[in-house]
Amino acid sequence: MNYLKRSSCALLFAVLLVSCKQHEDARRPISQASGTFMKKSADRNKKLVANEEDVIKKIIKSNPKTKYYATRKGYWLYYDERNETDLQTPKKGDIAYFNLEIKDINGKIIYSEADLGPQTYYVDKQDIMMGLRDGIKMMHKNETVTFLFPSHIAYGYHGDNKKIGPNQSLMCTVTLRNFVPDPAANPTTTAAQTPKTTAPKTVTQAKKDTLNP
Repeated sequence: MNYLKRSSCALLFAVLLVSCKQHEDARRPISQASGTFMKKSADRNKKLVANEEDVIKKIIKSNPKTKYYATRKGYWLYYDERNETDLQTPKKGDIAYFNLEIKDINGKIIYSEADLGPQTYYVDKQDIMMGLRDGIKMMHKNETVTFLFPSHIAYGYHGDNKKIGPNQSLMCTVTLRNFVPDPAANPTTTAAQTPKTTAPKTVTQAKKDTLNP
């Protein structure tokens, strides 16, 4: 009888052990799969960026008469009209006024200047395309610049949910008409700074002497 009990206990322990082992084995591939997915996603994004950059470099190579500039943010630009006399550039908090035209990487217009209308942008305080956010701060007044943006600094994998598709490189032509400091950002004049005004003194006329008019 004792032998039967011991056998039953051993069998139960073995079943529990196998069950726990299977449970652990069943859980392990989830994290492994998650890590694999992340790695594949990162590799896919790197390949996508590399392919887009290759296309842009071919465009640059096919236009040897145009001077292109590579930027530290991973996009390229060239000047349609350059202003080398006024060297000030927009800074955080300024209000920039510009016109914008957006084309696909082959030069087909997606949004014309007329479609978009005059643009007003509070520098570094509004959510706009990452490439434009950086590019506008490099411009001078009355300059026109064409930017070549890979999709990761344009509208990314989701596009703009209208005419710009997922993972689409763009050519954006910007004319910076003007930029000015934001008046609302200037501190208001304090009472200490306000010149004091003094009330005019009341001139008291001397009473006439009734005896000596």
